[in-house]
Amino acid sequence: MMSGTVADSSTSDAVSEEISGNLLELDEDEDLEVFSKDPTFTDGSSLNASMQTSPGSMVNQYKFEEEDEQPESKDIFVTVDSPESHVTAIETFITYRVLTKTTRSEFDSSQYEVRRRYQDFFWLKSKLEEAHPTLIVPPLPEKFVMKGMVERFNNDFIETRKRALHKFLNRIADHPILSCSEDFKIFLTAQAWELASHKKQGPGFLSRMGDTVRAVAATVRGVKNRPEEFNSMQEYVEAFSLKMTSLDKITQRIIKEKKEYLEELKECAPIYTLWVGSEEELAEPLKLMTSCMDRCCRETAEQVQYLSNSLLPILHEYVLCTETLKTVLRRRDNIQAEFEAKSEALATKKTDSEAESKVLSLAWDSLVGKDPEEVRQQKEQKLKGEIKEMKEDIDKMEDKLEWANNTLKGDWSRWQKNMRTDLRAAFTRTAEKNVEHYEKTTAPLWLLSSPYSHALV
Repeated sequence: MMSGTVADSSTSDAVSEEISGNLLELDEDEDLEVFSKDPTFTDGSSLNASMQTSPGSMVNQYKFEEEDEQPESKDIFVTVDSPESHVTAIETFITYRVLTKTTRSEFDSSQYEVRRRYQDFFWLKSKLEEAHPTLIVPPLPEKFVMKGMVERFNNDFIETRKRALHKFLNRIADHPILSCSEDFKIFLTAQAWELASHKKQGPGFLSRMGDTVRAVAATVRGVKNRPEEFNSMQEYVEAFSLKMTSLDKITQRIIKEKKEYLEELKECAPIYTLWVGSEEELAEPLKLMTSCMDRCCRETAEQVQYLSNSLLPILHEYVLCTETLKTVLRRRDNIQAEFEAKSEALATKKTDSEAESKVLSLAWDSLVGKDPEEVRQQKEQKLKGEIKEMKEDIDKMEDKLEWANNTLKGDWSRWQKNMRTDLRAAFTRTAEKNVEHYEKTTAPLWLLSSPYSHALV
């Protein structure tokens, strides 16, 4: 997939087979059909001379299924740009301009411009997760300094975060449910003081703590009858997480090695330039080598920039997304665990409570001299009332569980489609850029086949 690594053919084949078989679950018949139809690929001979081999033409040979579908009508466009640094006596932080253009009727205007800091984005994500616990809310970039960033507020860090925040908001804007959230609308339109006032209206600390305690209790209980489709989701997410984490780490390592190689290239080129002045017979081939080195420097720098700015962010986003998926599955399990616990409590109440209350009433009646029949009727009415309330509560929990299951299944399908589209585009473009890189960097070497080339031996 990427240049810059050296591996034996068996290892390379094993990695390719694992990724193609498990990572994206692509339909091989459709996606690889272009190769099987050309006999020059099957007999091991060279490419047909008439076939286009330029990087741009490679991608044009594919026709992905997503391209056949009509694009969804989009009525809200969000841009994150213009970062500004703010220094106060207490803290230093960055704000970003959030520009929104929309045709939605629920908005009072067609265009809004506000400034937001990272904690505002984090608040929005938390509110969306609170309101839609089983929807897949897009991940935010990490709050702290990402690996490889020396200074928190240097230009590279700010630019990387700006692009990630831009993608975060546009993921939400493209979502059919999350984009209709009132909190999302307020985030896009409210002035700073209005947003601060709205934040204070959220649930208090004790309320959030209570939700956390209930979630932990549900996790401890576990679920007894999780539907098989959610077991499959769990297994897929675990496998997907391992693969994306590996690809993310490998890409980071390749970028690091490429940068080191680039620095060495920059040191090498001037040596050939100096050599020209002392070797007249070698002057022409040395100049060619200097030109080659300069070109390799430019193309390697461009390749590093592409990997850093285009491929790595996609891979890292989906590494973060796997954690979101695991959290969403846990929330769904918590709802089912709570439903199962209440159902068990109701069954126990029906079978045991009446006998226990009768024994207790007789013992109490013998002490206070009350009419046993009257007390029995009162306790029976109380028991019926409790059972009725529990049934109503369970009915609500059953509806909540069904809603959670349906929303998660629907969002899961949507997420998988978007994920495959993103990774297909990223991997195909990376392959294209690598071919383009090697075409450009090897072209000057062909010139060394001239009569001067023997002088270098």
